[in-house]
Amino acid sequence: MDAAIQASAPPDWALGAIDGLMARGAAFLGARYALLGGAMSWVSERNLVAALSNAGAFGVIACGAMEPPRLAEEIAATQALTTRPFGVNLITMHPRLDQLVQVCLEAKVGHIVFAGGIPPGTAIKAAKDGGAKVICFAPALALAKKLVRSGADALVIEGSEAGGHIGPVSLNVLAQEILPHIRDVPIFVAGGIGRGEAILSYLEMGAAGAQLGTRFVCAVESIAHAKFKQAFIRGAARDAMPSVQLDERFPVIPVRALQNAGTRRFLDHQAEVIRRFREGELTKDEAQLDIEHFWAGALRRAVIDGDVENGSLMAGQSVGMVTREQPAAEIVQELIWQAASALASRPGLPRGG
Repeated sequence: MDAAIQASAPPDWALGAIDGLMARGAAFLGARYALLGGAMSWVSERNLVAALSNAGAFGVIACGAMEPPRLAEEIAATQALTTRPFGVNLITMHPRLDQLVQVCLEAKVGHIVFAGGIPPGTAIKAAKDGGAKVICFAPALALAKKLVRSGADALVIEGSEAGGHIGPVSLNVLAQEILPHIRDVPIFVAGGIGRGEAILSYLEMGAAGAQLGTRFVCAVESIAHAKFKQAFIRGAARDAMPSVQLDERFPVIPVRALQNAGTRRFLDHQAEVIRRFREGELTKDEAQLDIEHFWAGALRRAVIDGDVENGSLMAGQSVGMVTREQPAAEIVQELIWQAASALASRPGLPRGG
């Protein structure tokens, strides 16, 4: 940690207060801090996941499109790097979801995160029967209540400020809609969080902790290509925009990413495909498939190969708060210290004790 940050260490009583506010979430995760790493495909692999867990946060492997043997390999490799708890994020649409759950259970993964849709009841039951805790994403209050009834042990509410695939509602609104009404299970907030002051405010609203993805992309331990990291360091909040849909007949799943040549070319590609559909060259299904295939492999090209002009630069609006490459442990401590310092600076609060 640099000297300026070290010199501004908050008082012990404020750090203790943050521990108190995070106690429920930290106990649920089995971590020092109630901070989850967002599951980012190609980024949230063994190195970053283990680094976050070793730093006192809670790393989460992004399974994405991995097949069961590949996931088993990644879990084992992560376990070789940390003895601390970590989770695995599974996409509910994966055709082998049930097998992936079993891979997690066989490896004694303690927390399974279901993302990308409402998980089938059979998957939740299998995970819980196997001894894992289940975390689900809740995009609305009604669905949050349904997921709790279905057996979810904790929820993540993720606002549209997040990177990657997003919903339509901001975290600010979701937190107000959901946090006052769901007390049965811990709720973690996500989307656009880049500093500890924001984490403090959500903890005081009733959140059990927070999930951050974008903030950890430029961790030293992240295997993301140097050019990918530089794009984040240069990026501003206004640069992380959702994908644009040109024609409602051809839906485009909203994905927030830094704008580049690829995002601009996607608009031209949509326009050309729609023209071909109108002129009878393509059926509606063929046109939809053509649009959907545009980004195939684009995230890997950017993260691993460093093609930041044509690849997908999925990033949340908190990207403007990513200013340099730092060790994961330093980022975690900085977030906690920011939260504690914000608390300590309030006028009229008792000091000590």
